[in-house]
Amino acid sequence: MSLKAQITDDMKAAMRAKESARLNTIRLLLADIKRKEVDEQIELTDTQTVAVVEKMIKQRRDSITQFEAGGRADLADIEKAELAVLSTYMPAGLSDEEVAAEVAAAVAASGAAGPQDMGKVMGILKPKLAGRADMTAVSAKVKQALAGA
Repeated sequence: MSLKAQITDDMKAAMRAKESARLNTIRLLLADIKRKEVDEQIELTDTQTVAVVEKMIKQRRDSITQFEAGGRADLADIEKAELAVLSTYMPAGLSDEEVAAEVAAAVAASGAAGPQDMGKVMGILKPKLAGRADMTAVSAKVKQALAGA
């Protein structure tokens, strides 16, 4: 079953269970997926669907930070609930050790000699790790690895 079909089934289940908060979050997700499909005139693959989910998760994290800084715990709690629902559609994450091993392998495979080769290394890592690791953290690990190279 594709990820999009699973999300649609979860929406139906949330409707039946009358879980309005979960239902609203899933509807937002499906609307974003549909918008991307219409804009690009394609049927999204699971990888592309995960990218949409990842983008929405990043937006929620940014919102939580802003709401907490502004003293709006009520709005931050809503965003945290949405984040929890969206996180269920992400593939299993990689541990720090697994990410470090992937970074080391990509540095070796690209023949990177310093920070100027970061683009090469990230080009290798992004397709492998997208959706499975925080790319900001991966970027920091790559910088650290290349600084020592």
